[in-house]
Amino acid sequence: MNKILLGFMSVCVLLFYTSCESHHEKEKEEAVTFLVTSPIKMDTSIIKNYVCQVHAIRHIELRALERGYLQNTYVDEGQKVKEGQAMFQIMPMLYEAETQKAQAEVDYVEIEYKNTKRLADSSIVSPNELALAKAKLDKAKAELSLTKVHLGFTKISAPFSGIMDRLQVRQGSLLEEGELLTTLSDNSTMWVYFNVPEYEYLEYKANEKKDSLMKVNLLMANNKLFHETGYVNAIEADFNNETGNIAFRATFPNPDGLLLHGETGNIQMTVPFKNAIIIPQKATFEILEKKYVFVVDKENIVHQREIVVAGELPDLYAVQVGLKENEKILLEGIRKVRDNEKIEFEYKDPKEVLDTLEVYVE
Repeated sequence: MNKILLGFMSVCVLLFYTSCESHHEKEKEEAVTFLVTSPIKMDTSIIKNYVCQVHAIRHIELRALERGYLQNTYVDEGQKVKEGQAMFQIMPMLYEAETQKAQAEVDYVEIEYKNTKRLADSSIVSPNELALAKAKLDKAKAELSLTKVHLGFTKISAPFSGIMDRLQVRQGSLLEEGELLTTLSDNSTMWVYFNVPEYEYLEYKANEKKDSLMKVNLLMANNKLFHETGYVNAIEADFNNETGNIAFRATFPNPDGLLLHGETGNIQMTVPFKNAIIIPQKATFEILEKKYVFVVDKENIVHQREIVVAGELPDLYAVQVGLKENEKILLEGIRKVRDNEKIEFEYKDPKEVLDTLEVYVE
């Protein structure tokens, strides 16, 4: 019996020892070494993005100048029209009749004036009567000119070459004076407006070069760059007191007509950045649109910290607030650690890290 009990205890000790060894080996297998680096301070150029609105250089409303029925529409929605091309015709009969009436009045008064002049030349009537007849003739001619102007308003032509927008009325509609017919856009050149914070405006003015306009690019809504380069050529006079921003205007040539009035996108402005704190983008993560990194302290414990990005480069961020040059940050494996967790890591020099990434150095 003792031999059986002794054998059973020996088996239990062996199994326990084997289990412990297996557990220790499993812990060793699961131990992970993370890659850590540091921010690097350097002079560079960063790309700043600004939400923008695209406007045609000329964008106007075409409205009826006279009351009447829309007799003809000579153009279609989205059509390109040339300067002077007929677009709409308001029924002109009433205005034609008024013009004919005014012309008849001119003819009648002109006959009276000629008769009065002959009598005045013969000293039969006084010069005052001749002057009155001349005044009546001038008044009749002025009224004729006015009716011709009103008649001209019944035909609406394109004031410049451009693209017509949606028709707001249809043929046969009764139009009131001032009623909107459509809009017309000259998209040969586009004005792109974007808002710049006050401190960036001051930096821009400090670095502005005389007789040289700043170049900018337009990132369109499909996340592709517009093929033409724009130039900042106008700044508004006043800051918006509510936002602290001021509006810049960049001008882009639009020879292919790709850009249309009302589009949105992002202006990309390349800005020189002195003593920038640079980190790889892959060392960051986002929570509710805020960016964070894991900072490793002297005890090898990681701490989640929010950062503020001043600008973006390919594969890199320039950090405005949140990091110092000599701190250590987790470079890889950020999804495998938790806040306040102790880790084993291998340190990689930031210059070696940058060699595998893209950066613009001045």
